Amino acid sequence: MATLQFLGAARTVTGSKYLLEVNGKRLLIDAGLFQGKKELRLRNWRPLPVPPDQIDCIALTHAHIDHSGYLPLLVRDGFGGRVLTTRATKDLLGLMLPDTGRLQEEEAAYANKERFSRHDPARPLYTEDDARRSLQQLDGIGYHERREVFPGVWLTFRSAGHILGSATIQVDIEEPGKPPHRVVFSGDLGRYDAPVIPDPEPVPEATTLLVESTYGDRVHGETSPKDALCEAINEAAERGGAIVIPSFAIERAQDLLYHLRELENENRIPIMPVYLDSPMAVDATPFYTRHVEEHDEAMKALVDGGKKPLLTRRSLFTRSRKDSMAINDQRRCIIISASGMVTGGRILHHLKHRLPQAHNTVLFVGYQAEGTRGRSLLDGAKEVKIHGQYVPVAAQIRVIRGFSAHADSNEVLRWLDGFAGPPQRVFCVHGEGKSLDAMKAKIESKGPGWSAQIAAYTEKVEL
Repeated sequence: MATLQFLGAARTVTGSKYLLEVNGKRLLIDAGLFQGKKELRLRNWRPLPVPPDQIDCIALTHAHIDHSGYLPLLVRDGFGGRVLTTRATKDLLGLMLPDTGRLQEEEAAYANKERFSRHDPARPLYTEDDARRSLQQLDGIGYHERREVFPGVWLTFRSAGHILGSATIQVDIEEPGKPPHRVVFSGDLGRYDAPVIPDPEPVPEATTLLVESTYGDRVHGETSPKDALCEAINEAAERGGAIVIPSFAIERAQDLLYHLRELENENRIPIMPVYLDSPMAVDATPFYTRHVEEHDEAMKALVDGGKKPLLTRRSLFTRSRKDSMAINDQRRCIIISASGMVTGGRILHHLKHRLPQAHNTVLFVGYQAEGTRGRSLLDGAKEVKIHGQYVPVAAQIRVIRGFSAHADSNEVLRWLDGFAGPPQRVFCVHGEGKSLDAMKAKIESKGPGWSAQIAAYTEKVEL
């Protein structure tokens, strides 16, 4: 008998984990950290229903921390099996997981120094060393390479078009005396016609499907994100202020650099310093030219032609804290810094410095989950708490929806059109209340045979 349990990204957009059990063997799809609301973050500290040493294999859809960041904890607490990823995801995890461990150590140390944590002493969920040890178990494989994870269970990656290395995961289950069963995990689906990486690849069929619903209740709109970026930068430049862009270090930061380079070349924005202030983003950017298997046609043509598609005329990549702090002296500039939801990292220091000044702009270019500082700013907060202090908000707050690396509802439906017929069961995951309800309704409106249900946290179903 095969079962599937939803251990994360169920009625929330974070903490992605799905436990597939077949004849006593356990495969965990994604190992994500919960982020956002405190009630969600507290789940990171609670044990899973199954001990880590009883999980046989893990497969990751992509490198984002809400899909991979729990891995060091599992390894530290006894998981000893293989972790299957795409080759690009393996490279990115070599940067992201140690960085996450290091940030947790730094934030705990800062909290202890400033004494603003309720815990005495504050401690990290895991350390940089824990993260580095987990990297030894990564096994990078290619798209379309069918891999047997244990007897009768086969796994295949296809491109999801979300970030570099992102994949949908197809799991084929072949049990004696039972019809074959195919479980497909969409992971995070990307946009169509986005720069750098290819469109989401269709999957021909599934028996059970888990589909993301992050933007199940909305369409990103027809306005070009590049045009919206141009408008926001010119408006801020006229005020003489800085443009601070909280950004995911992977994919979003590189997309921004790609578009900024194009806008400069088209003489549509002024030339000004563009700071990429995230060591992880700095280290990840070369992977985008190295992994040619991930390039779309436009990116391939630029690289083949000897161009540098991810460099503006005054790109400045900062690694050290000293260089990061020196940005405070710059008045008219663009600052791209992590984290994208303003939950930690260097962006907090930039916002602490720039938010009180009306000539500055904070430009959001990605999803802001409930309970994050980013969501508070978008909702019109007059002050936000950073490092135990309340910081007044006088800067201009703007948002560009179209930069999201997540498919909107129409794009999810377009991806579903790639199936030859409706799966027997569809679970809407990786979404919040309204988006889940809307995605369910839109799937069921596709026609005869299409139905969907909303997965609940810790729910277990038989396949």
